Amino acid sequence: MIDDAAVSPPAAAPVEASYDQSHYPSLFAAEDRHFWFRVRKRVIGALTQQLVAEFPPGYRFLEIGCGNGNVLQALEQVCAGGSVIGIDLFSEGLRFARSRVTSPLVQADIYAPPFKTAFEMIGLFDVLEHLPDDTDILAHVWTMLPPGGALMITVPAYKSLWSYADRHANHKRRYSRQELEQKLLDAGFKVEYITYYMMSIVPLVWLGRILANRALKRSTHPADLERRMFHNELKIRLGMNQFFYQTIAQEIPFIERRRQLPFGTSLIALARRP
Repeated sequence: MIDDAAVSPPAAAPVEASYDQSHYPSLFAAEDRHFWFRVRKRVIGALTQQLVAEFPPGYRFLEIGCGNGNVLQALEQVCAGGSVIGIDLFSEGLRFARSRVTSPLVQADIYAPPFKTAFEMIGLFDVLEHLPDDTDILAHVWTMLPPGGALMITVPAYKSLWSYADRHANHKRRYSRQELEQKLLDAGFKVEYITYYMMSIVPLVWLGRILANRALKRSTHPADLERRMFHNELKIRLGMNQFFYQTIAQEIPFIERRRQLPFGTSLIALARRP
């Protein structure tokens, strides 16, 4: 159950430097059409659809760090037999999310959640990499789940792909499959499924990062160039955007069958509280 006062964002919530709120408008403008967000949304939706079938009607799914509500929108559609709630530290993201979903939205620090009961499912979608202590937050999320409860998580993959995009997005790290799996195990979870995805774009992203890093080293104004490159990645180039979407979407049937893809620019994991 949620405290009634928590459904609307409070006047003042704790703010940390884990995310730059100025990114929300440009992300909101791109998310519904950009191939990366569309594929991620479908992957999460497909695994969630499998997951909710295991729980009786009335289950609860909490998305931590729901931001603009892009993934929350998919969760709301898939979780027709239960309820979906979004929580975020920042009011700016929740303002955009309200235009996408009818689910309750809560502005709060996850370390002080205004909830009275546990959630059968919790999602952390490209959130963990923003947090200073990822091990601690995973241990905390474990306490918010009942036995048998599930955590679904996505993170960026491969430290070798670290670039201006990570710095500009306030990332603290990127992950290998083994590292993410071990951190989930250390927090007390049983890992049910974990795989790389976005496999098709690894060569392009890797090459792009090399060229970008070279350009930044030569630039007399690297901060300005970094900002332009970050926003350039959100531009929708119709033909190229559709090509990448159709190519990467071919990975979804493998993920639905819980197959492990050998590499990718992102990771998705499903873990349980035993």
